[in-house]
Amino acid sequence: MISFESDYTTGAHPEIFKRLSEINFEHTSGYGTDVYCASAIEKIRKACACPEAEVYFAVGGTQTNQLVVSTMLKDYEGVVAADTGHVAAHEAGAIEHSGHKVLTIPSHQGKMKAEELQAFVKNFYEDGNHEHMVFPGMVYISQPTEYGSLYSKQELEQIAAVCKAYEMILYVDGARLGYALMSEENDVTLPELAKLTDVFYIGGTKVGALCGEAIVFTKNNMPKHFIPLAKQRGALIAKGRLLGIQFDTLFTDDLYLQCGKHAMEQKKKLVSILKNAGFEFFFESPTNQQFVVIEDEKLKKLQEKVAVSFWEKKDETHTVIRFCSSWSTTDEDLATLEQILKVCC
Repeated sequence: MISFESDYTTGAHPEIFKRLSEINFEHTSGYGTDVYCASAIEKIRKACACPEAEVYFAVGGTQTNQLVVSTMLKDYEGVVAADTGHVAAHEAGAIEHSGHKVLTIPSHQGKMKAEELQAFVKNFYEDGNHEHMVFPGMVYISQPTEYGSLYSKQELEQIAAVCKAYEMILYVDGARLGYALMSEENDVTLPELAKLTDVFYIGGTKVGALCGEAIVFTKNNMPKHFIPLAKQRGALIAKGRLLGIQFDTLFTDDLYLQCGKHAMEQKKKLVSILKNAGFEFFFESPTNQQFVVIEDEKLKKLQEKVAVSFWEKKDETHTVIRFCSSWSTTDEDLATLEQILKVCC
């Protein structure tokens, strides 16, 4: 059995385990006040060309999203997202559980359009009853999106302009940011992302880390008394160095970008294998997530040997499934997949 189910199904890059082992018996202060967190923060600031950035390390993506949304929004505000956005679709109502509503607009291969965002917000303020409604206080997008698509620099600039016009926070979920940055179709650098957004996070869980995400507040806008706010939400880890050392390692000698580059190289091979097997692509993603259509009977046979992700039903007899390459995908994995597909599909 091999897995192309997601990009977090293996452990961590060997260099991270090496560093964790090296500091295992060191005594360090807790709650992210150790030297490794401090070093990682400085490296992230440098990589983002944002010396004023405030950085906080959280354990996972859903925790990060709820923490950012719930601490940055006012009680009467909600967050606008594409209807396929992770906070809207796959986080079990975590945002709503925090007391904030997710306000959805249509998605287009995972992305929202700036003009539709503007129309949504404009219509809200033109509604004579808007004082009795949930205010749009933040815009949430993912880079790459849940469908592997990418926002161009121009698209991000347009969305950022709408946010500025209506005084909304622009928040970017970067769970798979390393793969976006290394895609050949990407034209947004890390410093540009920091400049255009109010807050974003650099995903580690899916890009080489055992766990962990680095939240980057770019405009001196980390909520006041953020540490107790994080602790109230169960998002303050006592052994903070376990997250800090991982990001310190990922941002040493461009390891984070190397992890992304490897996944993109393997993605090209994966696409070729899937095309040669005759799959219909749901659409062609420029990043490590690839979506194909398969007959349900063939899917049953495939799942006996390969772990893949269900994505959505296309019709009564066909399903859209996802294959992922990652920082840890080997040529042997791909060769095995190719042989299995010759038999199953």
